[in-house]
Amino acid sequence: MALNISWFDSSRDDISAQMTALRKLLSPRGDVVSEAGQKKTIEIFGEPLSPQQVVAKICHDVDEKGLEAVLDYSRRIDGANMKPEDLRVPLEELENAHRNASPELLAAVRNIKQNIVEFQTALLPEDVTVMRNGGFLRQRYRPMKRIGICVPGGAAAYPSTVLMTAVPAMVAGVEEIAVVAPPTANGAYNQDMLATCYEIGVREVYRVGGAQAVAAMAYGVEGLPRVDKIVGPGNLFVALAKKLVYGEVDIDSIAGPSEVVVIVDHTTDTRYTALDLIAQAEHSPGASILIGYEREVLENAVATLDEELNKLERGNLARTALETYGAIILAKDEAEVCELTDQIAPEHLHIATDSAETLEDQIHNAGAVFLGNFTPVAVGDYAAGPSHVLPTSGTARFAHGLCANDFLRSHSVLHFDRVGLTAMAEDIRILATKEGLTAHRQSVVERVE
Repeated sequence: MALNISWFDSSRDDISAQMTALRKLLSPRGDVVSEAGQKKTIEIFGEPLSPQQVVAKICHDVDEKGLEAVLDYSRRIDGANMKPEDLRVPLEELENAHRNASPELLAAVRNIKQNIVEFQTALLPEDVTVMRNGGFLRQRYRPMKRIGICVPGGAAAYPSTVLMTAVPAMVAGVEEIAVVAPPTANGAYNQDMLATCYEIGVREVYRVGGAQAVAAMAYGVEGLPRVDKIVGPGNLFVALAKKLVYGEVDIDSIAGPSEVVVIVDHTTDTRYTALDLIAQAEHSPGASILIGYEREVLENAVATLDEELNKLERGNLARTALETYGAIILAKDEAEVCELTDQIAPEHLHIATDSAETLEDQIHNAGAVFLGNFTPVAVGDYAAGPSHVLPTSGTARFAHGLCANDFLRSHSVLHFDRVGLTAMAEDIRILATKEGLTAHRQSVVERVE
């Protein structure tokens, strides 16, 4: 079965419009619901609510009823009949999972943790002090006290998400880290995920997922104290719940499905290209976009892509995603390749050309950039050091990937003696008078006269 993927030629197609349409399909705004999703919503809530309405109801109920609502939604949505004491994974379960974990897994976790610690530590800012006549100014950085991490557990288990979120928080100095995962075999019952938590030092793991998990961490419920910030990936309902509770707590982002743009030329190995595109598509949904300026190169890549799909275990899932959300874009030259990529602002950008570093310097909008034939996105997903929690849906225009600095709060410190205050007093008096804030003015004038 030939791959039916969309082709666009910049000489005749409006690429910007096509990408806008694609982004709408993958938007975390939640406007589109499948027939199966609509049916399940009616089964659970008794009426055809939109995803936004579902999330609003869940968060409201958790805020009002606490743990009772969390357990009720876990039963209705996940089919998990839990008692209050079942919410938190006991320490002995974490210990057992770690004890029984394969040595290879634990060795890999330790190696990856070290890579992350090394990179994230290098990012940490230092306090800054600026001396002034009669005083000083200081910017101080302090870690948040308590954060929450969402770990998915639907179609697959994700120990890597634990590493890519918890370790940067630890590097920042966060004292309390709570991990939530759905009460499923791939979630809070997954032994590899639990073993990873224990290996890196996480001792708080809770059996709850979806919007109810986000609400529980934002508002606090019996047995799960509220957090200061919620991070980590999740489905549409997790993304919408994070959006709703923002302001009660901080969040990392409102993320949509995974996405990649791969830039190729005649030096790129077509098999590598095919696997790079499939790697994002197998998330299903996941957007994979191939861009180049040589038609024959793109045609060869698509032919290889079709072959590789037939070999892989999740090939059918990836094929559906590629045909629904994928695209091949033929640009006129390297300059237009960079221009189109900047417009897309992808989560992952893989530049697999002989001029990768030169092109990277001309592209400004991307969550993470991977250069050359031997730096696949999986290197960043699993092991290198930067977090794999990255901006999606074009938000790389203004957002960045999660890092240790995101778990720091900064505040300014000001100190002046009489000489220092006097030096600024006249400027303050003028502006305060213009704004009509006479108490502001007098609080300075009285001190210096």
